[in-house]
Amino acid sequence: MQAVGIASFSALCRQADVSRWQVTRLRLGQLQRMRVEQLLKLAKVLQVSLPDLIATFTSLETPSPVKSTSEPQSPELQTLRQEYQRLDKQLLQQRQALWQEFQQATLQTLESFLLQWPTAAYAAQNNPQVPAVRMLPLLKPVEQLLQAWEIETIGPVGGTVPYDPQIHQLMEGNTHPGNPVKIRYVGYYQAQKLLYRAKVSPVASTQ
Repeated sequence: MQAVGIASFSALCRQADVSRWQVTRLRLGQLQRMRVEQLLKLAKVLQVSLPDLIATFTSLETPSPVKSTSEPQSPELQTLRQEYQRLDKQLLQQRQALWQEFQQATLQTLESFLLQWPTAAYAAQNNPQVPAVRMLPLLKPVEQLLQAWEIETIGPVGGTVPYDPQIHQLMEGNTHPGNPVKIRYVGYYQAQKLLYRAKVSPVASTQ
């Protein structure tokens, strides 16, 4: 780092565009847990070849913290181990915090649905004359949540579309690509990535 004018580990992380977690792994000699692209970034910034980087830091590999060893450890190695354990604990805490934030944001979006749907379902069970169409507005929060997650339907239900085996799954019969099929159950995309194919039936067999 001194040879290339990098004054701190934070500066190394910024210039190499890697996390402090990865730099700590490198310092601990845990290269087998790092991606090649991360090692290439570090090697480029440190102006050394990838083989030299690997050869230098592989010799620092130490036993896992859960394994006991009778060999004395240098103060620097003990410091690295403590930093590794601290970062490992910090990462776990960050994951838990992000998961809690995600749950809270989701619950806020679904609040009206969670409060009103059980009552509406109870009313429908006890009064079969209640038209189902009256319940559709209650599903609006769910639609908003799917929209926020960039989830789009492959539909609509009942629609007739050309058969595409990439996004359609036949429920019955046989047909060829391009032939008309009727959508029985919608499929889903998320951010242009296919999640579920729409289930369809050939138009002729449906009719």
